[in-house]
Amino acid sequence: MKTLKTLIAVAAVALTLGAAGSAAAQALEKKDIKIAVGGKPLLYYLPLTLAERLGYFKEAGISVEISDFGGGAKSLQALIGGSADVVTGAYDHTVQMQAKGQPIVGVTQLGRYPGIVLAYVKKNGAITSVKDLKGKKVGVTAPGSSTNFMINYLLAKEGMKPEDVSIIGVGGGPSAVAAVKRGEIDAIVNLDPVISQSESDGDIVVMADTRTEKGTLDVYGGPYPAAVLYTTPAFIQANPKTTQALADIFVKTMLWLNKASTEEVLKVLPEEYFLGNKTLYAQAFEHSKPTYSPDGRFTQDGAEAALKVLKAFDPAVASATIDLSKTYTNQYVEDALKRLAK
Repeated sequence: MKTLKTLIAVAAVALTLGAAGSAAAQALEKKDIKIAVGGKPLLYYLPLTLAERLGYFKEAGISVEISDFGGGAKSLQALIGGSADVVTGAYDHTVQMQAKGQPIVGVTQLGRYPGIVLAYVKKNGAITSVKDLKGKKVGVTAPGSSTNFMINYLLAKEGMKPEDVSIIGVGGGPSAVAAVKRGEIDAIVNLDPVISQSESDGDIVVMADTRTEKGTLDVYGGPYPAAVLYTTPAFIQANPKTTQALADIFVKTMLWLNKASTEEVLKVLPEEYFLGNKTLYAQAFEHSKPTYSPDGRFTQDGAEAALKVLKAFDPAVASATIDLSKTYTNQYVEDALKRLAK
């Protein structure tokens, strides 16, 4: 009898645990998530690919559909248009969209330095200063993206306007490398691995480099947030558990990335990311590794730096009253860090 009672008790516990596990799996308000990104193979967005290929979305019970666009401005449009639920994109957009009355919120920071580089194309002649860019063709990932913002700010610092150069979208992969090689642009503002590839080929000379803390300070005068996971307040309100699960995934990814060796990272990535040269990609990753956030947290200093930069060339931001506390939240990151520390 005693044995029977024990068996019944064990079975009851098992059923309870099974029900609890099932309930946890069903707790997410939304399990099918559409993520937009502007240049997935770029090292700027490496945490997204790592989260996907390490299986972290699947572990959390989330099925993701990732749409890769030519630049961050297009992925932002996908969110605003309703074809994406969340975006891995530049923090700048959270400030810019508040000025337009369409608020979006960063929930996890992926990059603490932009990792964006300005270089001139040697084939078309040396350019010794930003002022010399006047009338030149400047390739960016896509108009309205963070690469475009960087050149706009550098022009503004010299008393120039965005209209003083011709902005051309060249993407963030082989198309950008090809545009440089063919001399279709006079200068390029892009990220790794595009920059490292073009530099290795001897096609460009770097003029400004935000892959390091020093380079970021030289360009922006302070820390500057780069890629973040952002979405709309409406999505967060309707899907708080799903939002938390997404933050958990990216925080877990950032912690993994900051401990991983170059070899461990490369093992996770698809071969096509290497642009035919795995050794060069490894070097590019090592150049870019300092740009990643150590834990996913936002900082007020970084938010203020972004606001200052956008005010310099964006009239809508300059004339608006921006509440930076509404452009990001550390709530979900802090909860994720507590759970992951256990």
